[in-house]
Amino acid sequence: MIDAPAKPLDDIAARLEAIIASSDSALVASAPSLADELLALGEVILEHWLSARGVAPTTRVVEGFRLLALHRQGARGDASFNACRETCRELVYHRNLVRLDPAHVDTARRLRLGAMVAKHLLLFIGGKLEVAEIGEFCCSARPLRQHETNTQSAEIA
Repeated sequence: MIDAPAKPLDDIAARLEAIIASSDSALVASAPSLADELLALGEVILEHWLSARGVAPTTRVVEGFRLLALHRQGARGDASFNACRETCRELVYHRNLVRLDPAHVDTARRLRLGAMVAKHLLLFIGGKLEVAEIGEFCCSARPLRQHETNTQSAEIA
């Protein structure tokens, strides 16, 4: 059995919300470390998916990033998982923007966007952990919404 990652998804969600709500000055003051933290949080999110499937998360890198290797590993045998490939790439992109020019005028905005992208990844993985078919309809949560509709219909009847 594969151990679950040490950081629960709820804790990651709270951390991402804290970053999104941070002041511009706080974000800029810690820009490089926050950019790296967002990437690391993305890795932990994907580790949850792999651990839930009984797969030991890789330590390899793809195109210089472990996040992309974890995505590739997670997509093996589940084509619907490819729906979050661009989300992973966008998280890498925002990290690179901040790390290449932490003093840029848009650094706070870039970090907030990176946190929002990481939150999107978290919501996708959280949804896939509940309903494996998520991602078959362009990353939509259609199976979850159908479940809610069916549950609400049963409650009304």
